[in-house]
Amino acid sequence: MALAHHVRLAAFPVAYGLCGVLIGGTLNRVMIAELGIPATLVAVLFAIPLALSPLRLWFGHCGDVHPIFGRRREPYLLLGAVLIGFGVYAVGLVTRWHGAELSIFAAWGAAAFLVYGVGRNLAHNSYHALVAEKFTGDRRARAMTLYEVVTLLGSVAGAGLLGRAMEHYNPERMLGVAGGVAIAVILLTLVAGPGQESRESVAQRAGRAGEKPFSQVLRDYVLSDPQVRRLFVVVVFTFTGTLAQDVLLEPYGALVLGMSVGQTTRLTMFWGLGVLIAMLLSGTLILRWLGALRLMRIGLGLSILVFSAVGIAGLAGAPGSFRWMVLGLGFCAGLTGAGMLASVVEFTTPERAGLLMGVWGMANMAGHAVGSLMGGAIVDLLRILTGNALVAYTGLFGFEVALLIIALALSWRLSSARTRAQAEFAGVPVAEARRTQRDSEPGD
Repeated sequence: MALAHHVRLAAFPVAYGLCGVLIGGTLNRVMIAELGIPATLVAVLFAIPLALSPLRLWFGHCGDVHPIFGRRREPYLLLGAVLIGFGVYAVGLVTRWHGAELSIFAAWGAAAFLVYGVGRNLAHNSYHALVAEKFTGDRRARAMTLYEVVTLLGSVAGAGLLGRAMEHYNPERMLGVAGGVAIAVILLTLVAGPGQESRESVAQRAGRAGEKPFSQVLRDYVLSDPQVRRLFVVVVFTFTGTLAQDVLLEPYGALVLGMSVGQTTRLTMFWGLGVLIAMLLSGTLILRWLGALRLMRIGLGLSILVFSAVGIAGLAGAPGSFRWMVLGLGFCAGLTGAGMLASVVEFTTPERAGLLMGVWGMANMAGHAVGSLMGGAIVDLLRILTGNALVAYTGLFGFEVALLIIALALSWRLSSARTRAQAEFAGVPVAEARRTQRDSEPGD
C-alpha cells in the first residue's frame, strides 16, 4: 500500500507541469503572436503568480496549525488545484474574448491570473509540505528530487500533447484545451492527495505547532533566524545566478556565435536534458552518496566553471562546443537544484513544514523573477554602452559567476541543525534557541 500511495503522489507534479506549459508556453505565445497584445502587458500578467509567492508563508502556516477535516495538507492541496483549474479556464476565456478594449482585457486578465496564482502557490506549497512530512531520513530529500523529475516529465509530455492539440490556432479549440487542462489538474490532484495523511499524526503535529499568531511565528522561525535568512539568500542568489541567462542563450548563440534559428531552438532541449539527467541521478544515487549540502556545493562549483567556459566559447567563436556547454549548464543546474531542494527539506520539521517550504517557494520564485529581469537589463545596458554583443553577454555571464560564488561561500555557513524550528522540535524554548544562535553566530 505504501508504494501505491507514493505512486499516486506523482500525479500532482504531472498536473503542475501540464498547467505550467499551457499558461507559460501556449497561452503566452497566443496572446503575443496571434492576438497582438503588447508583450509588456503579457509580462505583467505572467508576473502576478510570482508576485503572490510571499503568500506561501501564510498558506504554509495555515496548514501547519489549522487542519481541515483532520488533514493538514490534503484539503489545501485540493483547494489550490480547484483554484488552478478555475484560473486556467479563466485565462483561456479572457484570451478567447479578447477584443479592441485593451484596458478591459488587462483588468479581466489580472483577475484570472490572480486566481491562478493563488491556486498555484497554495497547491504547490501544500504538496511540498506533504512530501516533506510523508518521508523520513534521507528518503525525504530523494523523494522530493524525484517528484521534481516527474514535474519535468509532465512539462515535456504536456508540451507534446498541447503542441498537437494546438498545431494551428483556433479560439474555440484553445478554450476547449484550457478546459481540458483545468479538469485534468483537478482529477490528477484527486488521485494524488486523498489518504496520504494519518489523522493521529496530524492532530499531534498541529497541536505541537501551537496557536501562535502568524506574525509571531514568522518573526520567530523565519525573519529573526539567521540560518533561515541565509538559506533564503543562497536560494535567491543561486536561482538568479543560474537563470539570468535563461531566455538569452538563444540570442547569444545567434548574435555572438552565428547559429541558425534551428540550432538555437535546440538549445532548450540540451538544457532540459541536462537538468533531467542530473535530477534523476541525484534522486536515485548521488544524494545518497554525498548528502544535500555537499551536492549543492558541487553543483555551484561546476556551474561557476561552465559559465566561465561559455564566455570563452564566445571569445573563441565555437558554436559546436557551445551546445554541449548548454547541456553542461543544465546538468550543473540540475545538480545544484537537487542539492538545494534537499537542503531545504532538511531545514523543515513536522511542526513547521508548511511555513519553511513556503520560504523555499518564495525564494525560488524571487530568484526566477529577478534573474529574468536582471539578465535582460544587464545585456541591454552593456550593448547600449559598448555596442558589442560579445561584451554584453560576457558581462552577464561574469555577473552570474559572481552571484554563484557568493552563494557557494554562504552555503558553508548553513546548518539545518541550528535553526529555531529544529530547536522547537527538540523541545527547546524559542528564547533559549535565540540565545544559543547569538552565541554560535556572533556575526549575525
